[in-house]
Amino acid sequence: MMRRSDREIKDRDEMLQVMEKCDVCRLAFNDEAAGFPYILPLNFGMTTDGGQITLYFHGAGEGRKYELMAKDDRVSFEMDCAHRLVMDEAEGNCTMEYESVIGRGRIAIVSDEEKYDALCVLMKHYHKEDFVFNKAIVPQTAVLKLTVEEMSGKKRKVKRR
Repeated sequence: MMRRSDREIKDRDEMLQVMEKCDVCRLAFNDEAAGFPYILPLNFGMTTDGGQITLYFHGAGEGRKYELMAKDDRVSFEMDCAHRLVMDEAEGNCTMEYESVIGRGRIAIVSDEEKYDALCVLMKHYHKEDFVFNKAIVPQTAVLKLTVEEMSGKKRKVKRR
């Protein structure tokens, strides 16, 4: 149950609209050895197939996230956008407008057969038209896919006087 239910986004399509506006998705991996989550910001792309939402990420093929994934494929994600500081000088305070989505799911490395299509999904998120990229980079690029199992959204919009 969300503490500020008046800010909750309950409509799935509205959450998807927020996600489309965001340009960074933060992933949190379980790092039991450190005793803290390991979080990193990543560029992403998104597909919806029926009711299933899938997030795609790209990067180098080695590093800490792969070590953590091998131990535990459960991750959480967060993305936010539409930030605007709202000043109320008469009352001597301020607040922030925002839209955000958080969730969790399971992450996996995309197979070589899926990689090109997944990279096209990523490019479409940032470059709205079809972008022809050098296919020679595909074998050198690692692509991850997060199958979303649960998510919630929240927004704050200040009523104008």
